[in-house]
Amino acid sequence: MSARPPAQPSRMDVVYTWVKGDWPGYWELLESLAAKPQDLNPNRYRDNLDLLRYSLRSLEAYVPWTGRVTLVTARPQVPAWLRTGDDLRVVHHDEFMDATDLPTFNSFAIFSNLPRLPGISRRFLYVEDDYFFGRPVEEGDLVAPDGRVKIYRKLGRLIDASREDHPGLSPWEAALAHTNRLLDESYGPQRRRVVGHVPLIVDVACWEQMVRRWEADFRRTSASRFRSPGNVAPEQLYGYYMLHEGKAVAVPPLRAYRDSAYHGLDNWAPWQRLALRYIRWLRPRFYCLNDGFGQRPNPKVVALVRDALEAAYPRPSGRARRTAPRCRRPPEGVRRPPSTVHRGTPARRSRRGRGSPSRR
Repeated sequence: MSARPPAQPSRMDVVYTWVKGDWPGYWELLESLAAKPQDLNPNRYRDNLDLLRYSLRSLEAYVPWTGRVTLVTARPQVPAWLRTGDDLRVVHHDEFMDATDLPTFNSFAIFSNLPRLPGISRRFLYVEDDYFFGRPVEEGDLVAPDGRVKIYRKLGRLIDASREDHPGLSPWEAALAHTNRLLDESYGPQRRRVVGHVPLIVDVACWEQMVRRWEADFRRTSASRFRSPGNVAPEQLYGYYMLHEGKAVAVPPLRAYRDSAYHGLDNWAPWQRLALRYIRWLRPRFYCLNDGFGQRPNPKVVALVRDALEAAYPRPSGRARRTAPRCRRPPEGVRRPPSTVHRGTPARRSRRGRGSPSRR
């Protein structure tokens, strides 16, 4: 009896997270549950640049070896221009998260639960809607020849665990410090660099092992409707869990900086024009355009970024409707988040350093 041929590996799924802050009723619900000013940060909920549309175009142009796309969002949201089908599905939070944890506005909580998505591949590529692919990406750019996941890191350091309770930390920074404390307790204190804003291969079995190790911390994170003390930053914890356990390899610093880029968008048009030109010249495999506009985006910068993305990715996605319906305007009386563009003098350039995540 002849042996069966080896089974062909299934194509790797891609998981996107996305939300539209001015979806009717969303901002009102958020405001009714928010407990602190940081919970109302519009940078984390705004969708004024159609970033998901262009990210999907970049995925199809440069990462054709991937399989089905899963878009994760809050019910009942679905982008009006999106075409669902065998190659793309929309999964809402209530389809894979505990009902007691919903509604959630906490990206840490959502990411923590992604491996629970029904029917997800044993390994999937996690992509946020503000991530883009700038040139062809092979699986070898994300996975080593021996199958270990590749981790891209920045030069900046994770915040020291001793600063976890410092009152001046943002929720993002506090999560970095808490994550570093968990790593110190398990693997010993050491200086660790920040995992970059780069698409990440998630191994579901390894993720489940990680969650079992820090079960109480993941439960606390999942139950937090907004970013809160004691939350983990999942991509940071996962990256270093995989490295410490020998299940991942770190991309050398020079290679990581050649292949990836992070840019925080703000309202100072000359700086944005220069940064976008630099990204176009660099052509990194991966880059992130992170919303740092604050309360009132500059319309000139919004137009500038849209034009740059349209020039970089002119070919419509196969996962978009051929004739996309116009986005519905919220009915009269429905409040929008503070995301409308301002008509006055553009805000001054942000003083945040390179890699300081405003949206995150």
